[in-house]
Amino acid sequence: MVWNVGNGAEPQDLDPQVVTGVPENNILMGLFEGLVSANPKDLSPAPGMAESWNISDDGLVYTFQLRDAAKWSDGSRIIADDFVQSYQRMLTPEFAAEYSYLLWFVVGAEEYNNGQLNDFSQVGFKALDNQTLEVTLKNPTPFLLSLISSHYAWYPVPIKVISKFGSLTGKSTRWTKPENMVSNGPFRLTEWVPNQRIVMERNPHYWDAETVKLDQIRFYPTEDISTEERSFRTGQLHKTRELPASKIDTYREKYPESLRIEPYLGIYYYRLNITRPPLDDKRVRKALALAIDRESLVRNVTRGGQDPAYAVSYPGTAGYTPRAKLTGDLAEAKRLLSEAGFPNGENWPEVELLYNTSENHRAIAEAIQHMWRRDLGIEVQLTNKEWKVYLDSQDTGEFWIQRAGWIADYVDPNVFLEIWTSGNLNNDTGWSNTEYDRLADTALATPNQAERYEIYQQMDEILVEEMPVIPIYYYKSVYALSPKVKGYWPTLLDNHPYKYIYLED
Repeated sequence: MVWNVGNGAEPQDLDPQVVTGVPENNILMGLFEGLVSANPKDLSPAPGMAESWNISDDGLVYTFQLRDAAKWSDGSRIIADDFVQSYQRMLTPEFAAEYSYLLWFVVGAEEYNNGQLNDFSQVGFKALDNQTLEVTLKNPTPFLLSLISSHYAWYPVPIKVISKFGSLTGKSTRWTKPENMVSNGPFRLTEWVPNQRIVMERNPHYWDAETVKLDQIRFYPTEDISTEERSFRTGQLHKTRELPASKIDTYREKYPESLRIEPYLGIYYYRLNITRPPLDDKRVRKALALAIDRESLVRNVTRGGQDPAYAVSYPGTAGYTPRAKLTGDLAEAKRLLSEAGFPNGENWPEVELLYNTSENHRAIAEAIQHMWRRDLGIEVQLTNKEWKVYLDSQDTGEFWIQRAGWIADYVDPNVFLEIWTSGNLNNDTGWSNTEYDRLADTALATPNQAERYEIYQQMDEILVEEMPVIPIYYYKSVYALSPKVKGYWPTLLDNHPYKYIYLED
């Protein structure tokens, strides 16, 4: 039983502690598993590598009991110290893992990651014995189990295997090649032909191998979404990563049984590099934001039921909805641009908008480019790059304006706000605000949820006022799925534990 999946871009890497994107996550979900897994219907925490856990009365100490059958794909046993060593690598300053901050809830983790603490034994990860892992937190973190179950930053990695292929802090080493990779999930890597396919097969050493129904999953890089859609219609794929916006109405009419439009906890936005004039002026940033007709964009361009976004936080996330929102009209946008020294677009410098290669991203960029030209009198050049080069440009700050998306790593409003703090490696805007940083720290130390949410309201207000990023719309997951695919339920994070999926004629 082979499941063929369109996966968007060619992955950046397959090291869980290096990657940052959705295409990579889709593959890693099959290859690895954390202490906690997820229920396939609602992603609620379920036993994974740990068969059970206890939480102290004060919510600060989590004690995980690893199962006897926890093994790597080479058949060797997984012990608690494998997790400790994995987390030490993740937090090593020289390694500069972009998602290291997802471990900062643990005592000493942030300090070790920032080089302020040199002794890892003072960090709150302890192997009490081979099967018992103790994790001590700085503050009660009600979403911790959800985070562990959903994000690859918490996966264990095979330290002994990685060390055979270079330094533990080296990136893109050969340990992730099929002939070398050792993982611990329901599947194991058997083939990786760059820009053609990635193949994984059932892992016989997985603790719950009896539940796994698929023999193989084949992932295909499909940056050309029109080609991906044709491959689906001709039966070469069981699932697409997305659909061309121009095809959505056709699927509504002709193939409704295959069309999936589902809530997706994420935001589509434009990241601004505020170190580059004129984007260092918040009047310019707000003018650009106000000149985007979001209602027209989602109605005429994206067409998938997306909701216009006027704030960064996703409304309704775990009961939180931002009160702050971008307000103002086109006249206000023109006034701000004029005040900044660009009346009617005069003296506007060369500015580029970068997006990763995609028909849908191009259509959105062209629509916004037209709005800025028509209503503000400014010209913005469009540049597209394939996924890996696009990510490199983001990391090195080689952009003015960049198309971006943020998908929640767990279901809590903190997930949309923490990345804009000064030390966060996913910020990539050059923007820093000491009051925002203070509020972020205060929120996590606030045990009362209502009080914590009020602090988040202040943070959302700062983002709307400063506008280091331009919110455009809240995602919907729009894709094609064969009716043959079973055991696949819509989830807010668009994560789908593969061991439950199967095909039915």
